[in-house]
Order: sequence, then C-alpha cells, then structure tokens
Amino acid sequence: MSEPHIRAATAADTDRVYEICRRTAAAGEDGSHLYSDPRMPGYLYSAAYLKLQPDCAFVLDIDGQAAGYVIGTPDTAAFEARLLDEWWPWVRRQTEGMQISRPKDQMAADRIARPRAQAPGILADYPAHLHINLLPQAQSGGWGRRMIETQLENMRRRGVSGLHLGLDPDNHRAAGFYRHIGFTDISPADQMIYGIRLDG
Repeated sequence: MSEPHIRAATAADTDRVYEICRRTAAAGEDGSHLYSDPRMPGYLYSAAYLKLQPDCAFVLDIDGQAAGYVIGTPDTAAFEARLLDEWWPWVRRQTEGMQISRPKDQMAADRIARPRAQAPGILADYPAHLHINLLPQAQSGGWGRRMIETQLENMRRRGVSGLHLGLDPDNHRAAGFYRHIGFTDISPADQMIYGIRLDG
C-alpha cells in the first residue's frame, strides 16, 4: 500500500474518473440513480479534460487508483471551442438513441444537443475554470484543499489571472469550503459560480 498522493492524471485513469464523477453527481453524493447511462456525468463534466487538457488534470491516488480528481483549463473560451469540434460530436455518437428514463436524462440530452458557453462577463476576469470531485474516503485529511492548491499553482505558472468554478446550489458544504480558501461568490442570476483572482 502506498501513501495517498496527488499526481498527474493519465489516460489509464479515464474509467475511474467516469466513476468518480457519477458517484459525486448529486451535490457531492452518489448520483448513479439520476442517469440511465452511467457514463453520462463524465461525458458532461469530466472526461473531456483528460483527453483535451491533460496538462491540467490531477488525481488523488489512494492505493494505486484515483479517489478524486481536479481538472480544468486555463482558457475556458478556447476549451469550449475545442469541445464543440472534438468532444460533443463524439458524445452524440455514444449517446445516440438514449431513452429518457431517469431524472437527469433530459437535462443531459439537452446539454449534449446544445452545449452552453460560459458568460463573457465571467471570463473577462476569471478566464480559467476547474472541477473537483472526491469520493467519500478522500473527503478528509485536507486533500480537497491540497488538490485545489495544486491546480491553482498550475494555473499561476501559466500566467492565469483568475479562475472560476460552478457549484450545485444544493451543495452548501462546498460553498463554505470555497469561501474558506479564498474564493468569492461571483454568481450571475442563473448560476452559482465562485471565483478567485490569481494575479494579486
């Protein structure tokens, strides 16, 4: 058994990232019951980063497998453009003929058909973004904070001026955590978004 540690993600972590995303897809709790396709949360929120932005993908390794991840991109607008060209067409092929039978299936189908872009007003000051999810066994010992710090330092090395992340409005514990480590609420009317400046 090895000590838990943060390392760069690799392609071999992809299946585990899909699993972690599914098992944290209900405001940090297991969302397996919400989607008919067990890979759907990963299609929407995580797996693209391992393929398109692997230099900004890190995992928490516990006993040789990922128990959490922090993923992101320094340039959200450019990443969204790549998703339109390189990711969403592939996802549409994977999910063709999906039957709408679970609570989040329609939302997922709509998102795949019409991907959303982040508001320019957010990107002007917070052009980068990240996602982080940890399985329950990794949600202690300060690993969440250390993973965030790993990504923030990675972004600073790239000259990023500011970074944002989206939150499920029901995930009140996460909101408190982000405020505690220096993020501020920059939410527009229709989303819950926290941001942090990296150039000050």
